[in-house]
Amino acid sequence: MIDSARLKQAFSRHFNGSASLFSAPGRINLIGEHTDYNDGFVFPGAIDLGISAMITPNGSKTVNLYAIDMDQSCSFDIESVTPPESVHFRYVFGVIREMIAAGIDVQGFDAVYGGDVPLGAGMSSSAALECCFAYALNDLFAQGRLDRMTLARIGQATEHKHIGVMCGIMDQFASMHGKAGSLLRLDCRSGEFSYFPWHPDGYRLVAINSCVKHELIGSPYNDRRASCHRVATLAGAETLRDCSRQTLELLRPQLSDEDYRRALYVIGEEQRVLAVCDALEKDDYEEVGRQMYLTHQGLKEDYEVSCDEIDFLVDQAREAGVSGSRIMGGGFGGCTINLVRNDIYDTFLEKVQQDYLSHFGIECKPIPIVISDGARRLQ
Repeated sequence: MIDSARLKQAFSRHFNGSASLFSAPGRINLIGEHTDYNDGFVFPGAIDLGISAMITPNGSKTVNLYAIDMDQSCSFDIESVTPPESVHFRYVFGVIREMIAAGIDVQGFDAVYGGDVPLGAGMSSSAALECCFAYALNDLFAQGRLDRMTLARIGQATEHKHIGVMCGIMDQFASMHGKAGSLLRLDCRSGEFSYFPWHPDGYRLVAINSCVKHELIGSPYNDRRASCHRVATLAGAETLRDCSRQTLELLRPQLSDEDYRRALYVIGEEQRVLAVCDALEKDDYEEVGRQMYLTHQGLKEDYEVSCDEIDFLVDQAREAGVSGSRIMGGGFGGCTINLVRNDIYDTFLEKVQQDYLSHFGIECKPIPIVISDGARRLQ
């Protein structure tokens, strides 16, 4: 998380008085990618990188924000329905609108915030921002009345209504419900979840940031969601959660090749999440890794959300004997998530960084993963 002393200094420069400190983490997802908006299972965990904010009510109807990382300020009336021009500030604006819609009497406040989640890396910096402010406003203006799942759905609604990304609930759920030393299996339909202790003796998790993010024409994330919806509708189901591989094959003559392959990936990923849960109960981390590679294959070939740089990183991991590796997040760049045996960890990171730089002329950045707690008040 960002250094609290830096936040305090920035708050003192821009505003008066004292403030409360809140934080919410980014997340990794071990497996279960693009299944959340299909009412399926996901397997995320909160990490020790996130967004922190110092916030204090100011006794007015005005919200004053200062984003440290962007060195930008923004002010708007609490009752305004016109979003700020900067997309970054729209996340906070959207959380406020959705909190008010949930019946919370949000008043004006001053806030300084910043973080250390790499932007565009697939670690959900946006969800961390939403959850940090949702948790804080619930604490400051509602005495903690709303539960964590409700706050997560407020973050999701912010993405849908104010940003235009029709995301599932996974990112916000993980940021709200994270627990140090545990991953979470979430049923995105029922909202039921379980904590799975994460103690991979002899292994480490590391993300490798490709430091690329390809901007594609249109809305590729929303396009894939639309493919899933078309297949589910044709099957007479609400989502792909209710579709089997057998049903998909029966429908294949009526589907475009693209829609068929999108659904094929999602249906297969549902089974991989459950397979990983079974493997973890047996401490079989090699099987966990095997399922990760299968997920990447599906994301590359059927869901088509990978890219050359990410595929290179996964191929390098496989060649080095890494137990599991795959693209993580929405796709088109960002990070790979890697399950690496301790005995090859250092040599793998050294070689992959050298080879990536040589091949692309870009430095990739390893990010050691520490599974941490969810949104909280720090002081």
